[in-house]
Amino acid sequence: MAGYILRRLLQAIPVLLGTTFLIYFMVFAMPGDPLLALFGDKTPNPALLAQLRAEYHLDQPFIVQYFLYLGGIFVGDFGTSFSGEPVTQILARTFPVTIQLAILALAIEFIAGVLIGLVSGLRKGKLFDATALVVSLILISLPIFVIAFVAQFVFGIQLGWARTTVSTGAPIQDLILPAFVLASISFAQIVRLTRSSVIETSGLDFVRTAYSKGLSRRRVVPVHILRNSLIPVVTYAATDFGVLLVGATVTEGIFNVPGVGRTLYQAIIRGEGPTVVSFVTVMVLIYLVVNLIVDLLYGLLDPRIRYVK
Repeated sequence: MAGYILRRLLQAIPVLLGTTFLIYFMVFAMPGDPLLALFGDKTPNPALLAQLRAEYHLDQPFIVQYFLYLGGIFVGDFGTSFSGEPVTQILARTFPVTIQLAILALAIEFIAGVLIGLVSGLRKGKLFDATALVVSLILISLPIFVIAFVAQFVFGIQLGWARTTVSTGAPIQDLILPAFVLASISFAQIVRLTRSSVIETSGLDFVRTAYSKGLSRRRVVPVHILRNSLIPVVTYAATDFGVLLVGATVTEGIFNVPGVGRTLYQAIIRGEGPTVVSFVTVMVLIYLVVNLIVDLLYGLLDPRIRYVK
């Protein structure tokens, strides 16, 4: 097990290097001068402009800029934003908000999706199953910004159950409505995935054998059907965590959540290479760690899976 974890950690190094290089190159290749954009319609002082270019290493070739940035990461320096604030401070301020939002969304979609998918699979062809399929199809078909605006109008304005915007320092309960919106599409996917997996598992020999031994439905469903049906669902949920972090950009923008998505979008617009690459690097790290945890969970869900050399 220790050797497997070590190999996975070593595999993460080229992934990180490739990701940072690609993102840095894409930001570098963006048209326009990010420093000139800071001055708007005003003509900047040439000396001040040259000083800023030297300060942010924008007067250096791309490859030099990249290795200077990479060298800074290894000593914990993620650079400075164009506002003068260290990127590490921006990360420390915004990531906890987005992590809370993503975890809430993941919990909602996983718990509700698995429960509804399980019942739907066990009641195949019944009214509950048909309703779950129709609702999930509607959620998958709708763009997330439409779901967000409908949720704001119904639950925020008409019913008054939640705030339509999330201010800085707001309590975690203000994130519940954005989390429901963020989880909506993946929730529908998990319902359908769990339903299909439960139907397939219910027809396997070991389930019929369990029933023939006299085991009750209350025993067979959680131990034999649900446990074996969860492997593809857990895999999807793990990959979906990274999607949630990225997808939070739209949700955070609509609900004005002061998290990574909104800050990353603003950094892309301003062409702030260090800020964009630092945010993406941390996202990739989280994604790799979550996938490693999921791989380790496979052994708990299915003892037949072993981590061989």
